Amino acid sequence: MHKMCVMGVRTSWRTVADGEFFCPDCGGDRNYARRTGRRRLTLLGLPLLSRGAAGPVLECSACRGHFGPDALDHPTTLRFSAMLRDAVHTVTLALLAAGGTSSRAVRDTAVDTVRAAGFADCSEDELLTLLAALAADTGRLTGTYDAVTGGHCGHQGLDPCGTALAIELHEALEPLAPHLAPAGREALLLQGARIALADGSYTPAEREVLSTVGGALTLRPAEISRLLAAARTPS
Repeated sequence: MHKMCVMGVRTSWRTVADGEFFCPDCGGDRNYARRTGRRRLTLLGLPLLSRGAAGPVLECSACRGHFGPDALDHPTTLRFSAMLRDAVHTVTLALLAAGGTSSRAVRDTAVDTVRAAGFADCSEDELLTLLAALAADTGRLTGTYDAVTGGHCGHQGLDPCGTALAIELHEALEPLAPHLAPAGREALLLQGARIALADGSYTPAEREVLSTVGGALTLRPAEISRLLAAARTPS
């Protein structure tokens, strides 16, 4: 015999927005409906008194699970891939700006790194053009970029305080860092180290860039020093 539910609380939901998110339960990108609701006390299944608002929640279209709006803080797989590509690209440009591009080994390593990150069509000319534009942007670099020699006249690298390129690096890396495992954050720093070391040892400006990269990735100074030292040791 089934017992009749005499009294209870029922929530009436309505969809107010939709989109795509990374579903924690499905473990992948899914569509979601953003929903709000009203709770009502019911008697014999009939709604009576309002018991207040419910939600908002994100309802996964696949598993029908409900999640708080903060689930949108986790990037979708597609967005995460784009963030990682952009981060590698920014780190590469910062290191080229710091160390110059007169070395063929540095240029080749930079192009290979950016291509491996997902910009398959990236060319040396494209990187040099972007670097020249960066140098021409007032206040970003001290010295004048020389497109013939691939270096800078005068002081190379960051401006006196490192402010402009440091801001670019933080903007590219800080949103990514919480979503990278420790090994992933270390790998990103080591990719930059390989570019810097392609023509020999680190220059002071390259070390400054790499320290900024490590800091933006929430690596401790001791970890950064250990990784940069390890990158110099042939495996």
